[in-house]
Amino acid sequence: MHYGYFNGTIAPTDQLAVGTTDLGLLRGYGLFDYFLTYNGRPFQWDWYWERFQNSAQRMHLPLPLGKEETYAVVMDLIERGGGADTAFRFVMTGGYSPDSISIDRPNLLILTEEIHPVPPVQYEKGIKVILDDYVRDMAEVKSTDYKRVILMAEAIRGAGASDLLYQKRGEISELSRSNFFIIKGERLITPNRHILHGITRRTVMQLAQSDFRVEERPVLLSELYDVEEAFTTSSTKKVLPITQIGELTIGDGHVGPKSKFLLERFNELVKNW
Repeated sequence: MHYGYFNGTIAPTDQLAVGTTDLGLLRGYGLFDYFLTYNGRPFQWDWYWERFQNSAQRMHLPLPLGKEETYAVVMDLIERGGGADTAFRFVMTGGYSPDSISIDRPNLLILTEEIHPVPPVQYEKGIKVILDDYVRDMAEVKSTDYKRVILMAEAIRGAGASDLLYQKRGEISELSRSNFFIIKGERLITPNRHILHGITRRTVMQLAQSDFRVEERPVLLSELYDVEEAFTTSSTKKVLPITQIGELTIGDGHVGPKSKFLLERFNELVKNW
């Protein structure tokens, strides 16, 4: 059974409910964050809290709980779940609004969920993504607005792809739910603008520093023609190779050794977390 927290109450998640005047429902005004636990411990808690706090500030939503209070709730939910590793989803909305537009007090949900790992075959063969002429609004905020990728689901399936790679005026930003990297020789390059600053992205850059020259900078579509490898990072994807972008084959079309190396390094980190 999965447990969750809602505005001071802890209960099984199927017993938690948000009212119909919530601004998340009426206006799509909300943000979230998502992380996993390893060995019963929240992964990179300090960094995730920092990002959640930043999203709340940018959305002009006061946090109902402080960092230590929230951590206590997280550990309580882990214990209620028997200590097994789980996924956490924080959701904060504009709360109940008397006039359907004004913010009074935010609603805060902390949910535990099943972890849905990437199928092993995707690590072995890599994934295909398709280009989309789009940049997320308020990209540095992890908002609940994911309508773009939902609307594009049929196009993604029709192309035999796994996701979208966003670009605008020839500059790449990110995938719909994860960050983007390319490898050229000993350079590990990732976009630095119009993106959500992923925690797995940050972790991988840190892990790579001793073996790569890490560059955070604008990445152009024209650069894709001579990259050796490409991959994406997120909580569930870890380091997931990309072997095809639209009709363009990346490298030789196979998962490259450097992506594998970084995945192994990440797996070693979380195994001992």
